[in-house]
Amino acid sequence: MTDARDLPAYRLAALDEEFILGDSMRGARFMMEYAKAEEHLRNHRIESTIVVFGSARIRENGAGWQSEAYAAAREFGRIASERGGALTSGGGPRRNVIATGGGPGIMEAANRGAAEAGAPTIGFNIRLPHEQEPNVYSTPELTLQFHYFAMRKMHLAMRAAALVVFPGGFGTLDELFELLTLGQTGKAPRLPVVLYGEAFWKRLVNFEMLAEAGMIAPADLDMFRFADSAEAIWSCLVEQGLVVA
Repeated sequence: MTDARDLPAYRLAALDEEFILGDSMRGARFMMEYAKAEEHLRNHRIESTIVVFGSARIRENGAGWQSEAYAAAREFGRIASERGGALTSGGGPRRNVIATGGGPGIMEAANRGAAEAGAPTIGFNIRLPHEQEPNVYSTPELTLQFHYFAMRKMHLAMRAAALVVFPGGFGTLDELFELLTLGQTGKAPRLPVVLYGEAFWKRLVNFEMLAEAGMIAPADLDMFRFADSAEAIWSCLVEQGLVVA
C-alpha cells in the first residue's frame, strides 16, 4: 500500500516546489518577487535611486564612442554616488543610489563608478534563457534576480528619483518609454530624465516629429534633456529638480 506521506499531496505547500512553480501559483510567485526585493532594499535603507539604462553590448575597450560611453557611465556613477546621498553614514536613509539592470556594458560601468566611490549600488538582474551573469560591481547584498520583467520594472521605477539613459537597443528603449509613459500619464511622478549622446538619440528617435504629428504634446518634449558628459548629466538632473542630500 502507498504511504500517503510519500506523495506530493501530503507535502507542506510552502515546501512543495512542484506546487509553488505550477501555473496556479503564478500570482503568489509574483508577490514573492516583489516582497523579497523590497525587504532587501528596506534593510539597506535605500530611499531613492538613480536608474541607469544602456546597452549590455558596450565595452570599456570598445571602438570610439562606445568606450567613451562606458567611461561616462562609470564617471557618472561615481559623481552621483559622491554628491547624491548614497554615502550617508550614521544609519540614515540612502538617497540617489545607482541602480541598473545588473549586467555588463553600461550597467557594469555605472555600478563600477558607484562602487569605486565606496557607495552601495543595486543590480536588478533578470533571468533569461541565455543566462545573464551579474557584473562584479553591484553590491552583493543588493544584487537581485527576477524572473518576471514586470516586477523588475516595478522595482526599477518605484524608488527612482531620476533616470539616465545611455545608447542601447530594444531593452533600453523599452525601459525609457515605460518610465516616460508613467510620467506622461500621471501614473508616477515625473522624473528628471537625461539621455546621454544627443547625436545618437536624435538620429534614433525623431521626438519633434511625434509632437508635430500630434502623437505627444509639445510640452512632453520637456520631459527629458540631452547631455554628452558625466558632469553635464549631473547638472541636468539637478536643474530638473533632483533632490540631493
